[in-house]
Amino acid sequence: MIREKLIGKSIGDNKKFRWRSHEISRIEGLSDGVFAFAVTLLVVSLEVPKTFNELMETMRGFGAFAISFTLLFIVWFNQYKFFRRYGLQDALTVCLNAILLFVVLFYVYPLKFLFTLLVSLFTGGQGHVRLAGGVEGMMVDSAKQVSTLMIIFGAGYIAVFGVFVLLYFHAYRKRFELDLNELEIFDTRKDIQEGFVNVGIGSLSVAIAALGGERYSFPAGMVYMLNAVVSPLHGMIMGKRRRKLEERASFNNIQSN
Repeated sequence: MIREKLIGKSIGDNKKFRWRSHEISRIEGLSDGVFAFAVTLLVVSLEVPKTFNELMETMRGFGAFAISFTLLFIVWFNQYKFFRRYGLQDALTVCLNAILLFVVLFYVYPLKFLFTLLVSLFTGGQGHVRLAGGVEGMMVDSAKQVSTLMIIFGAGYIAVFGVFVLLYFHAYRKRFELDLNELEIFDTRKDIQEGFVNVGIGSLSVAIAALGGERYSFPAGMVYMLNAVVSPLHGMIMGKRRRKLEERASFNNIQSN
């Protein structure tokens, strides 16, 4: 199991946040099964090619598969780090994790569909797809459908990061019970803020697509490019604050000794 290998090699342990769980819980075992099934759904949506032309057609879908797989892996890895850091297995954690798994499974096909469309458009395919019987058709028939697709994707995006916000906020509420130190509390708050940033970006995209309609489907998608600016900026600001906190903690330790 991948999770066991990562734990054994302390992957994700940056020595700045103490791990409170070194064993795989039953909820994590279930999660791994769900994520594996989600990846399987990505694969089985690709038919085995029977001719060279069909092989080339399948290869053109590699980009969408790679992007979808990467996004699923990022969600899985964030969940992995959460359970390593906090080791929570109470009822609320189980409930929130179940919601996360539901969203992951439900949005596998919309995720694959969206990035198949985008890769096709960026590679000059113009959104064509080969249907049953070898007939070619358009993946979307109108700008209105694109706008609806962005709303669907945005709803899933908000749901995933919204769940992580609730998970980290739950851990923050239990900070004394978990014996989080000052730096760990800071990191937990930072993760909550990062989740809110992503929820905000997804909400902005959905609002533009819903209120702007067909004309604003493209800007609604481009909103996600804000991540390339906002996330590094937030990381830089919080990184400076954390270093000051580390210096203060080191100074206090020296004084106490």
